Amino acid sequence: MTAGTSPFDQGLDKNTANYAALSPLSFLARAADVFPEKTAIVHGKQRTDYRTFYRRSRQLASALSSLDIAKNDTVSVMLSNVPSMLEAHYGVPMTKAVLHSMNTRLDAKVIAFQLDHANCKVLITDREYAPVVKEALSLATVTPTVIDYSDPEFPQDGERLGTLDYEAFLQSGDPEYGWSLPDDEWDAITLNYTSGTTGNPKGVVYHHRGAYLLAQANVITASMAKHPVYLWTLPMFHCNGWCFPWSISIVAGTHVCLRWVRPDAMWNLIADENVTHLCGAPIIMSTLLNASADQKRDLDREIEFFTAAAPPPESVLAAMKTAGFNVTHLYGLTEVYGPAVVNDWQQEWDVLSLEQQAQKKARQGVRYVALEDLTVLDPQTLAPVPADGETLGEVMFRGNVVMKGYLKNADATHKAFEGGWFHSGDLGVMHPDGYIQLKDRSKDIIISGGENISSIEVEEVLYKHKDVQAAAVVARPDEKWGETPCAFVETRDGAEVSESDLISFCRQHLAGFKTPKTIVFCDLPKTSTGKIQKFALREEAKKL
Repeated sequence: MTAGTSPFDQGLDKNTANYAALSPLSFLARAADVFPEKTAIVHGKQRTDYRTFYRRSRQLASALSSLDIAKNDTVSVMLSNVPSMLEAHYGVPMTKAVLHSMNTRLDAKVIAFQLDHANCKVLITDREYAPVVKEALSLATVTPTVIDYSDPEFPQDGERLGTLDYEAFLQSGDPEYGWSLPDDEWDAITLNYTSGTTGNPKGVVYHHRGAYLLAQANVITASMAKHPVYLWTLPMFHCNGWCFPWSISIVAGTHVCLRWVRPDAMWNLIADENVTHLCGAPIIMSTLLNASADQKRDLDREIEFFTAAAPPPESVLAAMKTAGFNVTHLYGLTEVYGPAVVNDWQQEWDVLSLEQQAQKKARQGVRYVALEDLTVLDPQTLAPVPADGETLGEVMFRGNVVMKGYLKNADATHKAFEGGWFHSGDLGVMHPDGYIQLKDRSKDIIISGGENISSIEVEEVLYKHKDVQAAAVVARPDEKWGETPCAFVETRDGAEVSESDLISFCRQHLAGFKTPKTIVFCDLPKTSTGKIQKFALREEAKKL
């Protein structure tokens, strides 16, 4: 039978009655229809319900359209976790334009590169970031229309860079703006840039379909019941806040905005707003746990905390549990919309010892429900590695929550998708039960005397020492061995541990060649999302 002649195809075509493009924009429209008076956003003393959230997003879309913003135009934003950032996640794509959220810790040169590379047409920027944005605009080739955001709850006195004020601009728009779903769910919805630690950052393009599916998968993974209260400790500029700006609308939850991550503000909001969920890097856990006694609040419920990056040490997991938080470990990359892997806990693990449970929790886990496939392959042959928990390979992804590709970078896109898989660049193992565990980034593996050393393995040992608060291990050039492990360590307050103490401790738990030959005590450099900047530490190690 030839294609198209099947009775399941004849006369059974897509039409407006039976098909609509998948887009997370539909989540807000539904929430506003069904729960119009439910509180959608909390910001300081401000309370915004879903009816108003939806109307304001449409006003933003309408106002942008008056500037001739249309399909595939780029609207860049330099905003913290404030209501305007949530409005941008809906209002910008309602015009079928592409939202480009910038890291608020970037320097002017990188901002200028992104604005030019993205061909930015409109820039919405918080007055707090006026100095660096002003410098970036002077370096950039593009000349976008600049809209200044003035936070009504936490006023900033930074210079106005444009002629338009965000609130006045938004109010000029039509709250009944007639937006429509994308022409194709494959259309771009957002643009996110990688860190660019080895050169210019790459622009990762998300599509409506992937954002829709990942947003729903977050709700499933987090076991979110109706009307959760979500605290914004994770920057919304980071992988579009792991798609949670869209996820929360699915269950008509409440976004609790947090302009600055500070321990007193976090504890007060968690207690006073009845927060149920939050996400963040391990630094958020440290900030909560290391808060002073007068800043901490007693909690009458268990709160779900989702973390990525390195798995938390056993001591941190225990402390978080005592404080009232249940920690779930996620894993992903910018290229897969943030988290796409979860350490799904098995009930039978509850009877294991705390040490055995910590070993289980240290694994990255299994694929999200929205991810088609997750595996560990030999990066050269693309053959699956044995599921023995020992054989190293590259973690690879496949499915609807993998990016469209890299903007204006066909070579990098082709390389990333070689062989029909997204190559993560992360090295890991597959355990017999199908759970993956990262061992290192390919660039972070230390090769000493021809032997591969996992920096993560060494870090895990260091974290077990009672005086170590944070640790990062990188390669240090060595004339004899080629490279040796060099550990950079932050100690806890009052600790008096020495370099020889830590080396001796590691020697008790590691093979001799894996033991750090050098320990440097310092404050570890971190990104705005709390990730340790190993590229900076590698440069420091070369100078030792």
